Amino acid sequence: MESGTTSNNFLRTLIAEDLRSQKVTQIVTRFPPEPNGYLHIGHAKSISVNFGLAEEFGGICRLRFDDTNPEKESQEFIESIQADVAWLGYRWEGPVRFASSYFDTLYGWAEHLVEQGKAYVDDLSADQAREYRGNLTEPGRNSPYRDRSVDENLDLLRRMRAGEFADGERVLRAKIDMAHPNMNLRDPILYRIRKAHHHQTGDAWPIYPTYDFAHGQEDAIEGVTHSICTLEFEDHRPLYDWFIANLPVESQPRQYEFGRLNTSYTVTSKRKLKQLVDEGVVDSWDDPRMPTVAGMRRRGYTPAAIRHFCEMVGTSRSDGVVDVAMLEHAIRDDLNQHAPRAMCVLNPLKLILRNVSDEHPPIVAPAHPSKPELGERALPFSGELFIDAEDFREEANKKFKRLVLGKRVRLRNAYVIEAVDVQKDAAGEIVAVVADLIEGTLGNDPEDGIKPKGVIHWVEASSAVPATVRLYDRLFTDPAPDRGGADFMSFLNPQALRVVEGALLEPGAAAAAPETRFQFEREGYFVADRFDHREDAPVFNQTIGLRDVWAAKA
Repeated sequence: MESGTTSNNFLRTLIAEDLRSQKVTQIVTRFPPEPNGYLHIGHAKSISVNFGLAEEFGGICRLRFDDTNPEKESQEFIESIQADVAWLGYRWEGPVRFASSYFDTLYGWAEHLVEQGKAYVDDLSADQAREYRGNLTEPGRNSPYRDRSVDENLDLLRRMRAGEFADGERVLRAKIDMAHPNMNLRDPILYRIRKAHHHQTGDAWPIYPTYDFAHGQEDAIEGVTHSICTLEFEDHRPLYDWFIANLPVESQPRQYEFGRLNTSYTVTSKRKLKQLVDEGVVDSWDDPRMPTVAGMRRRGYTPAAIRHFCEMVGTSRSDGVVDVAMLEHAIRDDLNQHAPRAMCVLNPLKLILRNVSDEHPPIVAPAHPSKPELGERALPFSGELFIDAEDFREEANKKFKRLVLGKRVRLRNAYVIEAVDVQKDAAGEIVAVVADLIEGTLGNDPEDGIKPKGVIHWVEASSAVPATVRLYDRLFTDPAPDRGGADFMSFLNPQALRVVEGALLEPGAAAAAPETRFQFEREGYFVADRFDHREDAPVFNQTIGLRDVWAAKA
């Protein structure tokens, strides 16, 4: 997509009409994650929709944690989510909000429903409640406790609030319709007893509201105009509207659903991502193999590329699967435009230039071939260099466009050379290539019209910095690793991570700050690890290759 263009987004059309008709005068959206895991690529889409639309129409977007399930939540997740949203380039309006900040109000509204005869305390066990609920083809049955009096229900609810009952002993349910074709309206649970320590409220509450009961009311308290969520909440919208209609809320938000973002070769279930972490398949939630925002950041993906990808795929009313190659293309395209160049030799082989002295001045090369504003870099140069062993053959056919005995290639940003001999160890392995530098060939336009077969990268021997380089590939070998009942773990890619120790890096790249991205010329795009990289012990993660190798395999 060209800069300045917009993709198909039905929400954009809807909001524009709401503003034109004065149905609303200012757009208020919110991003409401549950703090029970790290955000992933699907959440990045939701972030871009909620924050992006608010930005576009001069509105505001708030960050709110729907923290109604303390047993699965933690401060770690809260902090990581805030960091991810900020890293993607978005700023929320006002302070960070929490569902738990509204617990007193929500509980008061629960009592209001009881007083109106629209909620009751139920003693059915979980198994009994499932039996009474019915299924998609059979209506449910009323609980035997459904017709308790208002006074009895209020007494029981207040005793639940006081912590008198055990976990799971009772619940508060809305009194709607046990025969309703929408299962979500069959007397849904509003409160359950859960004597769990809460990361925000401590031990103040032995009961917690359900997400369905809390969510819409939080929107109303915050004056949200467009409550935008993914398509799995479409069947919950009638319940959302029922609560808004039956409670003394401060505003009337509307819920709108869009198709969630799913990408091929990826799993985004929090349970499955947690399994990858817990079983040691990956090192952490921010492992560069993970589809989490933190993982993509550590992999070297850019916020601009992720945002562009989310806009590029559009926002529709139906779910679908986007080829992950589209995301990879967005990353590759952004890095090609903005990442400075450097050279790193992954599999070093010594190159001896027999007609070059060690006093040779540095080679001056551009930091980026088409961005002079990024400046230049000085590359030390001498009679001993290192090239990649894959770039040399004693003999080769015409398809091999690199260094061969008796043939010429160009050293990237430097001279044309001709290989004349090899040095071998006692086992017959090549330990060095001997070559001659061709005078007058510095730069890309040789004076004598010499046309070498190819171009290879290199580093100067005495100044090169040993580095650890992590080479990454897709985590799964199957485009739909969690389809149906398949065991997604059986599709793990054994080549998803390869660690190269002893790679040699040009000194300027080694000195770069963590999270600095480079194109390692002829190798791909890499980033200095945000945690492990040091100038004296560089660690670089591969972000993406120079081309789509998976397309070639297909």
